[in-house]
Amino acid sequence: MNGKRHPARVAAVLFSLFAAVLLAVAPADAAPEGQMTWAVHTTLVPAWFDPADMIQQTPFMVLYATHDALVKPMPGNRLTPSLAESWSVSPDGLVYDFVLRKGVKFHNGDPVTAEDAKFSFERYRGIFAKTLKERVVAIETPDPGRIRFRLKQPWPDFMTFYGGRASGAGWVVPKKYVERVGDEGYKKAPIGSGPYKFVSFTPGIELVLEANEQYWRKQPHVKRLVFRTVPDHATRVAALKRGDADVIYLVSGEMAQDVRRTPGLAIKAVFPSNHWLILADQFDPKSPWHDQRVRLAANLAIDRKTLNEAATLGLSKVTWSIVPASFDFYWQPPAYPHDPARAKRLLAEAGHPNGFDAGDFSCDLQVCPWGEAMVNDLKAVGIRLKLRALERATFFKGAADKKIRGVVYLFFGSTGNAATWLESYAVTGGTYAYGGFPDIDGLFREQATELDRGRREAALHKIQQLIHERAMFIPIWDFAFLHGVGPRVEESGLGLLAPYGFSAPYEEVKLKGR
Repeated sequence: MNGKRHPARVAAVLFSLFAAVLLAVAPADAAPEGQMTWAVHTTLVPAWFDPADMIQQTPFMVLYATHDALVKPMPGNRLTPSLAESWSVSPDGLVYDFVLRKGVKFHNGDPVTAEDAKFSFERYRGIFAKTLKERVVAIETPDPGRIRFRLKQPWPDFMTFYGGRASGAGWVVPKKYVERVGDEGYKKAPIGSGPYKFVSFTPGIELVLEANEQYWRKQPHVKRLVFRTVPDHATRVAALKRGDADVIYLVSGEMAQDVRRTPGLAIKAVFPSNHWLILADQFDPKSPWHDQRVRLAANLAIDRKTLNEAATLGLSKVTWSIVPASFDFYWQPPAYPHDPARAKRLLAEAGHPNGFDAGDFSCDLQVCPWGEAMVNDLKAVGIRLKLRALERATFFKGAADKKIRGVVYLFFGSTGNAATWLESYAVTGGTYAYGGFPDIDGLFREQATELDRGRREAALHKIQQLIHERAMFIPIWDFAFLHGVGPRVEESGLGLLAPYGFSAPYEEVKLKGR
């Protein structure tokens, strides 16, 4: 070296020093700021704070904020490594190994371990607890960073249940904390490992969460999230217009048009759930619903097109199936046309020329406006029902316990495929199945352990075909949730996960100017 300074080398050194100064002054991720408020269409309940009690999709509205799972649906990938950085399956399909992500902690500072994941699976008591626990023969934790599940027999849907939104079994809670405070204490002050921490809950009014700035995936943009229970549609719209809410869930009909026409506001459509009517008494030989002609007549009575236009601006997808159209192994059935005249003829052939009294039409409070329209359609052909509105927790528990009879307006949204869906609703012994048919049950058992995709698909398509031919249900639509978004919002989180009805993941939500 001759000691002379090379101009290019000097410039490179100066640039490096300048860049270092900039990085020191301006960190890559600014601290979370501001508050984002949701006006929620249904009552928030403490059971939603605990993944062990997960019975349907709505609780993920809270779980995606406060908790995390070994594997979960995320944007672009329905089985995304999360608390587990990786997993593997043995060649015979009997062993699933998960390697946990290092350094992840719960909100109270305790490390997330394999024992926590094992404990969380074992205490899971949601609608698929029986399905999962009957098929898992052993759970092993070789070390704090690894958990292993051994199955009784090959089960191609294990990850659909464990790593999707079909259940809460893969969402992890802190074992030591839960054992110390108990299940009820945990619901009062939940601790998870998600992007937001629990701050406070006022039953029936408000849930407040605060950013977990050490969240492993990324630091959230917004400091505080507030969820307010606002059951009335018009009140939610008014809150959005006033700026009291940044996102409002579930608006329909003229109110959705009103939001769409208001400068600065927007309507966002997502397709999270399938809606259908259960004919709860069809397996009772003494019930009019036992006759296939009566069930077909009811399907022909519903004017789905008009209902869709009135309720969701025509944006819902009428699919003629209880299985969501986005699911793997879905079979597209032919349409049930709106044909009241034929419906009346079928009822007369079945021995009901003057119609019949069909008891209650039971529904969750939030969907009863559409249920009322269906009741009117059914009444027009002679099927007389009384509308019965129930609060959500009461409604779903009653349906799961088979305590609700007559016609039941059921809706669900979760990840899965045709097999996982049908097991709950159309196969004997399913959580929401009021009965079943032996041939359908037999086909379902055959496909449950079938590793050949072609044979499995053929069996699942046959099941769906039989369900349609027998008019076991009255399918309504893949429902379009219409949500309102205010002017302060840059990213609402709506539509980032598909199919999913609410905002998520919360670490991605963002206010303008952030």
